[in-house]
Amino acid sequence: MTLGWAAESVGATWSAAGAESLVSEVVTDSKTVQAGDLFVALRGHRFDGHAFVAEAFARGAAGAVVERGRGGGDVRVIEVADTLVALQRLARAVRLAVGTKVIAITGSAGKTTTKEAIAALLATRFRVVKNKGNLNNHIGLPLSLMQLRTAPDVAVMELGMSHEGEIRTLVDIARPDCRVWTNVGDAHLGLFASAEAIADAKAEILEGATASTVLVCNADDRRVMARVGAFAGKRLTFGEAPGATVRALRIEDRGLEGMRAEVTTPAGECTFETPLLGRGNLQNVLAAATVALECGIGLDVIATEIARLSPAERRGVIRRLRDGITLIDDSYNSSPAALGRALEVVRYEARARPTIGVLGEMLELGDHADALHQECGRAAADAGLRRLFVVGGAPARALAASAVAAGMPPASVSHFATSEEAGPAVVAAVQPGDLVLVKGSRGTHTDVIADRLVAELS
Repeated sequence: MTLGWAAESVGATWSAAGAESLVSEVVTDSKTVQAGDLFVALRGHRFDGHAFVAEAFARGAAGAVVERGRGGGDVRVIEVADTLVALQRLARAVRLAVGTKVIAITGSAGKTTTKEAIAALLATRFRVVKNKGNLNNHIGLPLSLMQLRTAPDVAVMELGMSHEGEIRTLVDIARPDCRVWTNVGDAHLGLFASAEAIADAKAEILEGATASTVLVCNADDRRVMARVGAFAGKRLTFGEAPGATVRALRIEDRGLEGMRAEVTTPAGECTFETPLLGRGNLQNVLAAATVALECGIGLDVIATEIARLSPAERRGVIRRLRDGITLIDDSYNSSPAALGRALEVVRYEARARPTIGVLGEMLELGDHADALHQECGRAAADAGLRRLFVVGGAPARALAASAVAAGMPPASVSHFATSEEAGPAVVAAVQPGDLVLVKGSRGTHTDVIADRLVAELS
């Protein structure tokens, strides 16, 4: 990418000398600027990148993208109407300029695990890039797509969403050759009128497809399947439903040992064994296998790699602590559906050992919050927990009260407003041999509790 090409791609011109100079990186954080970078000055709720243009140049930036009238006469700036739109246009231009196959993933749960699994399977044959960290929104996806400048064979990109129209924007930027729709759940339910509205927003992943576009979707999710019938391209399915392209049969839940299933595929039958926990992750593995088969990866290679998968950070990571204590660190995020799946693993393990649940409030559920937390409280009681700690506000209290109403002794259920307050009590309650599940929305910071358990009980 040259400075001149970048300017042309966003509908501007490069007025300074050196239009043929290569851009090292495209960045939006002035603190990360290095020599030769192109700095894009974004304006957010708390910061305005235009205040840091001078700092970016002092750090060696070759150029900067700014709003019209805010360049101060500096010949090194590219002036545009909207810097965010310019960043997105630049990413789309990069995507269209290379021959990389782009795979995009959306869904209410499992996006990151599915992304990581697809990337691992395809990396056995191709050069693969994926989202940097969790950069999956209207800013993060364009930055992640800049990796296509290295001309990889495949880019695996997850698409995040919290409002209608976001997936449409991301699909327009990424122009994916293959789209993966994992499921429709209750995450962000407070931002939508209903789960059906969430499904409609997720269905934007289908837009702009051609006859050559591939869709991989969940045959077990009725909301997904109700919306994919008119898809313009090739449709492949995964799940347990009869007729699924990649279908799991004779599923064996193995608790902390993961999942096992006999699987039928167009390439034959085999056994999948994965260390990833729970049936939700089995669905993610099936989705990844479907994509890999479509990309020409052999079934034996897929099965071998699935057995080697490991969870992403704080997404069901198992940590063995002292005295036989086991921590399931699932503190990255939570939703009622995801919590239900995690509690299924705990229920399996509770048959043989004492279990503790540390559950943070699930955010962005709106008017549904209390009812959904009460449902999860009943599930927690049904999971056979010895102790339950809940963290958060009124919905968390509703979860605790529901667990008691469902049969847990009141003395075994504790509520704390914050994870910092809960940490010492959780550590004090853990006994040798216990299994501890820590899960909560990011805003409740249950990772603080997970880290404290590791620090004090390792």
